[in-house]
Amino acid sequence: MNAANPPSAQPSTNTCDLGDKHKSDTSGAFRALPPVFRNFGGKARFAGPVSTVQCLDDNSLVKAALEGPGDGRVLVVDGGASLRRALVGGNIAAAAARNGWAGVVVDGCVRDSAELAAADVGIRALGLMPLPTDRKNQGLRDVAVQIQGVTVRPGEWLVADEDGIVVMPAPV
Repeated sequence: MNAANPPSAQPSTNTCDLGDKHKSDTSGAFRALPPVFRNFGGKARFAGPVSTVQCLDDNSLVKAALEGPGDGRVLVVDGGASLRRALVGGNIAAAAARNGWAGVVVDGCVRDSAELAAADVGIRALGLMPLPTDRKNQGLRDVAVQIQGVTVRPGEWLVADEDGIVVMPAPV
């Protein structure tokens, strides 16, 4: 394993097995994100502890986070489901892979699809948008966020694969 592929970057269990295991959970600790996210990254499967960014049409904090050490984490970006601007592009995805991030989940858009597919990192988003953001250094980092109506907190564990994305308090 190299720094771009820490052991936590690969889920030990798939989302369907986790869904079977937690199907009777009524506590709300195990959550599945709605099936609205498309795969854009070079890895279809990824998992890790969650870090978050909340922003709207400004990727300043997304860029800052992914240019720092990932340590096998997954950045969950609450972009307010905006389809107006791309919050992650090819350069930022390459930085995420280089810095050891397991994945990025964007409740919003991304761009540079060929570069995203070539990046050795998982990337999920709602869609593609060629327009970049204006960087105004606005947003919040490592706060609880709402992703398509599902609460995701820093430090929780996220698993993504071809069947979906789930979030839980700790790895299984």
